[in-house]
Amino acid sequence: MSQSTIGTRAEASARSDLETSTIRAISWRLIPFLILAYFLAYLDRVNLGFAALTMNADLNFSPTIFAWGAGIFFIGYFIFEVPSNIALEKFGASRWIARIMVSWGIISALMAIVSGPTSFYILRFLLGVAEAGFFPGIILYLTYWYPAEYRARFLAAFAIAVPVSTVIGAPISGMLLGLDGMMGLKGWQWLFIIEGVPSVLLGIVTWFYLTDKPAKADWLTPDQKMWLADKLESERVVKESAHGMSLGQALTSPKVLTLSVIYFGFVAALYGMQFWLPQIVKAFGFTNLQTGFVTAIPYVFGSVAMIFWARHSDRTRERVWHVGLPLLLIAVALAVSGVATNPTITMVALTVAAIGVFCTFALFWTLPTAWLSGAAAAGAIAMINSIGNLAGFGGPYLIGWVKEATGSTSTGLLVLAAMPLIAGILVLAGNHGTATEFSSANKAPQPGK
Repeated sequence: MSQSTIGTRAEASARSDLETSTIRAISWRLIPFLILAYFLAYLDRVNLGFAALTMNADLNFSPTIFAWGAGIFFIGYFIFEVPSNIALEKFGASRWIARIMVSWGIISALMAIVSGPTSFYILRFLLGVAEAGFFPGIILYLTYWYPAEYRARFLAAFAIAVPVSTVIGAPISGMLLGLDGMMGLKGWQWLFIIEGVPSVLLGIVTWFYLTDKPAKADWLTPDQKMWLADKLESERVVKESAHGMSLGQALTSPKVLTLSVIYFGFVAALYGMQFWLPQIVKAFGFTNLQTGFVTAIPYVFGSVAMIFWARHSDRTRERVWHVGLPLLLIAVALAVSGVATNPTITMVALTVAAIGVFCTFALFWTLPTAWLSGAAAAGAIAMINSIGNLAGFGGPYLIGWVKEATGSTSTGLLVLAAMPLIAGILVLAGNHGTATEFSSANKAPQPGK
């Protein structure tokens, strides 16, 4: 074996070790903290589903009033999403994400003072305004730190906070309802207060803990910073040479608009299940505490599935089918749950739907981040998320309207199944630019090999 060959292999091994150490350092520093932040964000967003088990009766809320309150969050979210994400790009992640977390924590705790429909609608709208920009901001933030071939698994690691917020939060929420009468407050009021305060505290920590860009990371070595900067710059050059877009072009791109419609179909299914699942389970005859534990079951399976599915996508370097197939699975499972009359079959179908939901959630954002960068990425990601999250109003409202008209959520689930079906067809039929993600910027050996 020649000396040049030995030298080349040694250099490749050194690069591989540097790459591994860099990704490991980034992941240990950022991912656990971001999971905790998103856990609290999502818990504060959807704990309304558990509060409703007693709040609706206490305040005499009809299914339609509850659905309006659940959904109006997303109107405020929609209006302020793009400006918020652009502000994050301008002011830095640490400051802007801290601002978001403190404001949403305060408003979430203030949900305890709801006394009727008007205060309910106002506070839910303001909660959406406060939280606008958090999720797409984190998606954008992760593109500052992770090369494309690592992105799916770490997006999934971050997104694990969504099912975990229910796996852990559902039983906790069920127990907090049991504080009814303590210090003159209802159980649902304690739920909002106790689950809102931690967001404020973590928001303050966020200001000092998060690092805005790799260049400012004093917890990376100079060699690690250089490797990461070179890697991300090579990806940026490839993206911009193939898809170079201004912010305005990105916001009007047919591809971005199609992805917005796809995300809309996905989000309708996500929140349609999220807000109504506790009430569906409670109707089986369980207590509030039992409802908390049973509601967590679909999310346990969804958590495990999303990690394996994301790793499989990274390993095969394929995105479109890994997004499209879970969407079709959601549609079939929701349809089955809508026609099933046996509680066990209903729960199995909803568990399968949850698996599809979280497998989609882990992979969807690899589609736009494959070919967008800079301000165009900030604006487009925010727009896709804001338009998609309008379905957070439509999905819960649809089920609430059907329940009030028929006395059952079954027909609503059946109609809801059409949303992910359309989204899945659009994913599999479209060209979403994912080839760029695995082009010349990613000629390093595949992860794990």
